Amino acid sequence: MDIELTRRRALLGLTVGATGAGLAGAAAPSAAGTAADANPAGSCVLFPQAVEGPFYFDPKLVRSDIAEGRPGAPLQITLRVIESGVCTPLANVRVDIWHADASGLYSGYAGQGAARDVSTKSENFLRGTQMTDANGVAAFRSVYPGWYPGRTPHIHVKVFLDGKTLVTGQMYFPDALSAQVYKERAPYNERPIPDTTNARDFIFTSGERDGGGIVLSAGTEGEAIAAALLISVDRSGTAARKAAGWGGWFRRLVGW
Repeated sequence: MDIELTRRRALLGLTVGATGAGLAGAAAPSAAGTAADANPAGSCVLFPQAVEGPFYFDPKLVRSDIAEGRPGAPLQITLRVIESGVCTPLANVRVDIWHADASGLYSGYAGQGAARDVSTKSENFLRGTQMTDANGVAAFRSVYPGWYPGRTPHIHVKVFLDGKTLVTGQMYFPDALSAQVYKERAPYNERPIPDTTNARDFIFTSGERDGGGIVLSAGTEGEAIAAALLISVDRSGTAARKAAGWGGWFRRLVGW
C-alpha cells in the first residue's frame, strides 16, 4: 500500500469533513460540479509554488465570470483555500486566476500565436479576482483552456492575504479530459492534438519546488465541465517569499 497516498487521502477527508460546509454551495448546479466538488484534489500539504510566467497582470476585475464571451466549453472552477498543517479554511483571502483561451491566447499581450503575430493588448478576457467566503471557497466561471506550444493545458493561480502573496501556482487537467474536449468540441477541434501532455510538460514534471503536477478534480455531464481543488498555503507568506527569488531567476532563464 502507498503510505503517502493513504496519508494524503486521510488529510483530504479530514479537511473536507472537519472544516465546515463542503464546496458544493459554490459549484455549478450540475452532476459534474457536484462530483468534482465532493472530491476535490489536494491536501493539507503546501500547494507547490510555480513560475508566474510572462502573462500575469492585475486587471483589477473582481468578478466570478471571467469568460467575456470567449468561445469554448463552459467551465466551473471551485477553489478552496486552507491553511497548511491545521487544515482550516481561510476566509477573505484574494484569489486571482488567469489562463489561455481555446486558441491558446492570453489577454493583454502581443506576439502570440504560432506565428507570434497576434496581439490581445487592452483585452482582459479569462482573468479575474474573487475573495474567499467563510469556508475558504472562491468560484469562477470560464471556458476550458486551450493549449499552446510547449505547455500542457493549465490555469494559473495566485493567492494573497493582506497584501502578501501566499502562493503562485499552476493547476492542470487530466489528459484524458483534455483529449476528449479537444476532439469533440468547437473551436478546440480545429487544433485537436496538443503538442505536450502533462507527462511531457517541463513545469508539470519538474517537482514541487517549481510547481509540478497538481491535477484538478474534474468531470463532465453533457456540456458542463467542472473542476475543483484544495489549495493549502502558509498564511505567513514565508514559503512564497522563499520561492520568489528562485522563481525570478527561473523566469529569466526559460522566458516563461
